[in-house]
Amino acid sequence: MRLGVLDVGSNTVHLLVVDAHAGAAPLPAHSHKSELRLAEHIGAGETIDRVGVDSLVAFIRSALEVAEDLGVTETLAFATSAIREASNGDQVLADVRDRTGIELTVLSGVDEARLTFLAVRRWYGWSSGRLLVLDIGGGSLEIASGSDEVPDVAVSLPLGAGRLTRAFLDGDPPRSEDLKALRRHARATIAEVTGSVARAGAPRHVVATSKTFRSLARIAGAAPSSEGQFVRRVLDRDDLRSWVPKLAAMTAKERAELPGVSTSRAAQLLAGAVVAESAMDLLGVERLEIGPWALREGVILERLDRMER
Repeated sequence: MRLGVLDVGSNTVHLLVVDAHAGAAPLPAHSHKSELRLAEHIGAGETIDRVGVDSLVAFIRSALEVAEDLGVTETLAFATSAIREASNGDQVLADVRDRTGIELTVLSGVDEARLTFLAVRRWYGWSSGRLLVLDIGGGSLEIASGSDEVPDVAVSLPLGAGRLTRAFLDGDPPRSEDLKALRRHARATIAEVTGSVARAGAPRHVVATSKTFRSLARIAGAAPSSEGQFVRRVLDRDDLRSWVPKLAAMTAKERAELPGVSTSRAAQLLAGAVVAESAMDLLGVERLEIGPWALREGVILERLDRMER
């Protein structure tokens, strides 16, 4: 069957079209996305403004046209932290439904962590043993750990790269005192959950997903995305630690000139690097591997699993 997965994130709205059936890996057929930055449309009263809603509706309409042209028979549509945390989130969902016919499912932070973990487990298999999975999005950081397909621990923390950039780093380059405040905040927040992650057991394999981790691995020397999914990419904590002060000294424009860093994500990369370093440090991770499958694949896999029941 041909599935469409519509992912409404804090930074990007993305339609991924895949050919999928139970027992097989989803095969990507087409990608259609926009850097909508929905979280930046959250204003007074924590409401998503009309411009943001109208832009979201316009993208979804275009995505549905693409899906129809490509023969998609079912669209799985979900939203994450931007709509989840907006005070008018229910109204946005109703507006989207009335104007496009799409019923967006709002995932909890725990569901994000759980589904990302499922995707990573399926990609790496049982031989990878206990997994620790990290994902930095625009609005949140997800951490999950476990030996099975369902993690023993799954948490979501408000430490997304976009959120922290808006809250702490308004200079370009940022002021040193602002960077220190961000670092203190990130470490204090992650420290609240390190005990539960540690009690679940030491991981045999640590995997990170998301654009933030891919960009950080790329500037540290990992292979470009053009070399495909099956090339092993890693990120060492020592390399990341050396890059944080370099990124802090750069403007967003200068960061955008680094390999693997897009202009639209360059401003957020420093905050993402601080969170990544803090998580690796506090969780005792010396090296992690960049996984090609994440939340969207987890949503697809769960849907295919239901078909087998």
